[in-house]
Amino acid sequence: MPSTPTVSAPKTTGLLSAIVVVAALGYFVDIYDLILFSIVRVQSLKDLGITAPEAITNQGLYLINMQMGGMLLGGILWGILGDKRGRLSVLFGSILIYSLANLANGFVQTIEQYAWLRLIAGIGLAGELGAGITLVAETLPKEKRGYGTMIVATVGVSGAMLAYWVGEILGWRNAYFVGGGLGLALLALRVGVYESGLFEQAKKSEVERGNFLTLFTNRARLARYTKCLLIGVPLWFVVGILITLAPEFSEALNITGPVTAGLAVFWCYFGLVFGDFASGTLSQLLRSRNRALQLFLVFCGLLVAVYLFAMRGVSPTVFYAVCFVLGISVGFWALFVTVAAEQFGTNLRATVATTAPNFARGSVILLVPLFQAMRGPLGLIGSAAVLGAVSLLIAFWAVSALPESFGKDLDYSEE
Repeated sequence: MPSTPTVSAPKTTGLLSAIVVVAALGYFVDIYDLILFSIVRVQSLKDLGITAPEAITNQGLYLINMQMGGMLLGGILWGILGDKRGRLSVLFGSILIYSLANLANGFVQTIEQYAWLRLIAGIGLAGELGAGITLVAETLPKEKRGYGTMIVATVGVSGAMLAYWVGEILGWRNAYFVGGGLGLALLALRVGVYESGLFEQAKKSEVERGNFLTLFTNRARLARYTKCLLIGVPLWFVVGILITLAPEFSEALNITGPVTAGLAVFWCYFGLVFGDFASGTLSQLLRSRNRALQLFLVFCGLLVAVYLFAMRGVSPTVFYAVCFVLGISVGFWALFVTVAAEQFGTNLRATVATTAPNFARGSVILLVPLFQAMRGPLGLIGSAAVLGAVSLLIAFWAVSALPESFGKDLDYSEE
């Protein structure tokens, strides 16, 4: 239950303040580095001596799981630090770690080196979005929070398109060097970014901050947290399975020409740019986060069905067009993180806003073996259909069961 709000009003800022700009650019580099492996997966593995198609698929899934495992660990680490030490320390600390890890990725010579560096990069990548969204949500007026997080997401997801262009033009090793360099350059923008006033006020209170375990000691709080996690799973089903394994799905669907994972990721994330803009705007116009999320989940379900069952024998152009619209349909990522941040008090807000998206991303670790286990009896298409339907239905239920958070006053703590 929330405690009594603090007495003095915290400082608020504008939509184009340094805080919003740095959070947006940080997420841009975050997405660039996060998605880069999916884009360069095939070429990088071939250069490391993995040539058999089945081995490329299996080793690629192994490396994705290592990256996602790092994000699970990092989500807890950065979330706790965000509530104990501050949002800014996490924002810039995470950028530093994933930038250095991605620079090192450009030098790998073995699969094991690749795997451990993806784990370290995953730990770094886990902190930026949650800290950025929390900082923006706590420093913007409550009527503009949705627009602020929409800007962060719209700018951020376009980093995937830059990753595709750089990977295609400069090669996979140089693409990692560019990503690391962009992150280090971003650290120079720390000047002019100030800490959240709500966090500064929380520091002066006696309420315990950043205790991850308290999310599990209260039944109602745990239920809220679990529902927040479940909302983000469909996005990572789409990106982690349907889009990352686009070449494999294109073969099963008898697409008339070659399909690359890089282009599938490019078009999906191009769609995400429009989707995040639309979902954030829609939540403001409807004055409801939950209704906007429900509409997008239904839209996503329709597009997953089109991807799996209505594209047999089409051209690569049509396939990529569906990837683009599928990206629009899952463009509710920042809205999902905003809802998670708005559901909890200041002393646990960064913990939730950081762990929720990373646990949702980390769901790939469970989705992949489930997908592979069902692939034998159901086939590639059938396995994806079952997994997609279940994740979407559970997410829709989770949204419907959460309290509406639009316009909610965030100046309170969890007791």
